[in-house]
Amino acid sequence: MFERWKKKTVNKVEVKAPLTGQAVPLSQVPDEAFAAGHMGKGIAIEPSEGRLVAPFDGTVAHVIKTKHAVMLEEKATGLQYLFHIGINTVGLKGEGYTSHVSIGDSVKAGQTLIEFDIDTIKAAGYPIVTPVIVTNADELASDVEGHTGSVTAGSDSVLSITLNS
Repeated sequence: MFERWKKKTVNKVEVKAPLTGQAVPLSQVPDEAFAAGHMGKGIAIEPSEGRLVAPFDGTVAHVIKTKHAVMLEEKATGLQYLFHIGINTVGLKGEGYTSHVSIGDSVKAGQTLIEFDIDTIKAAGYPIVTPVIVTNADELASDVEGHTGSVTAGSDSVLSITLNS
């Protein structure tokens, strides 16, 4: 009888920016795999500072050997994220990147994951735009919405994710 007054719970997750810079749609990333959403849903950030931080408490699921990318799993939701610093930067073989985490590490929001030298990446001819991808959104989320514009790491929301109920 009182079903219509029952509050519906919508599980929504806000993901803070892992970088300071300019958030842009994935479609603007100069790599078809990211731009077309083949890697997953998300956003990209053109960083103005060379520091990637954890946007939430989580666990390091993977660190790419060349240190240009890291995957985190959010403890509260099970969502997994890929942070890929630059495009085709695997070619740098780790030059200009310093990883501060290892697979299995627990991380806290705001903790530095990777430091990188923007000038080194640009001098090598690689774009520094950094895709932020929810790799398992198809399994766990009904909607992933990106927020563009100027962002500050750990402060501004770049993704709103509606979880499957």
